[in-house]
Amino acid sequence: MQNLCKFFPVGRAGLFGGAAKQVHAVDGVTLELGRGEILALVGESGCGKSTLVLTLLGLERATSGTISFADRDVTHLSGAALKEMRRHIQMIFQDPFEALNPILTIGEIVAEPLLVHGIGKNKAERLERASQAMEDAGLKPASNFIHRRPHELSGGQRQRVVIAGALVLEPEILLADEPVSMLDMSIRAEILNLLAELRQRRGVSVIFITHDLATAAYIADRVAVMYLGRIVESGPIREVLANPVHPYTKSLLSVIPVPNPRLRRKHTILQGDPPNPINLPSGCRFHPRCPVAFDRCPQIDPQLKPVGDGHEVACLLVE
Repeated sequence: MQNLCKFFPVGRAGLFGGAAKQVHAVDGVTLELGRGEILALVGESGCGKSTLVLTLLGLERATSGTISFADRDVTHLSGAALKEMRRHIQMIFQDPFEALNPILTIGEIVAEPLLVHGIGKNKAERLERASQAMEDAGLKPASNFIHRRPHELSGGQRQRVVIAGALVLEPEILLADEPVSMLDMSIRAEILNLLAELRQRRGVSVIFITHDLATAAYIADRVAVMYLGRIVESGPIREVLANPVHPYTKSLLSVIPVPNPRLRRKHTILQGDPPNPINLPSGCRFHPRCPVAFDRCPQIDPQLKPVGDGHEVACLLVE
């Protein structure tokens, strides 16, 4: 992604002129994802994480900027070219029950992407491929699940069906939109371990959306912290967690529960709600809630600057 933007118009321009208002959902994001890498995209609700991955998949059209996949510009693909690209980039949605058609069997759900893309000579071959994807997603043996329907499965099993439906096309990238947020804690670990195993076995790259830095630390290689449509800090996950620089990252880290009371941090509770993404604050977007803001913060919009090996921060405190 290079300077990627996605704005949503809200209303028309005024009767006597003036520009139409826009929601700045994603505003100038630049990121790279390597082969076999897991990148965690972290931030509170409404910061633009889901819009970013929907734009990557072509479900939303980018307002500006570029998206490149395997050295090919895929920003404005449509029709057959977009359909072909989606064979390589698949989505895992947050709610497994809403993502599954309740009237189809599990085998039909997992095999449907093959039918859409014209893969497989007949129904029997498609079901065979679907069974393999189900096995890879942890639904073993597949014969126990292939004729069942979504309401007959547990939440964790339904999420595995969603993952199997994404895997059946053998994609190179998975876009996982908070895939464990609706699951019990014990099941979360199983799904996280499954994604890590798929990365090792298939070389799949993953963009993992979460609002939980503890979950990101468990699975990710790198992390990008997002606030109000912008990346404010990014870098290797261990480096960012050990040496957070941006005040927003520090506040997210401060509220992670720590079992040992001697190691607990002082909580940094941000005051107020995130600013309106239609009427953005001047200068640094975080300054209205920042506990260490100073007089230059409302005047200068900071850009990402390196503070270590692969570690970048957008904050005037590092200038």
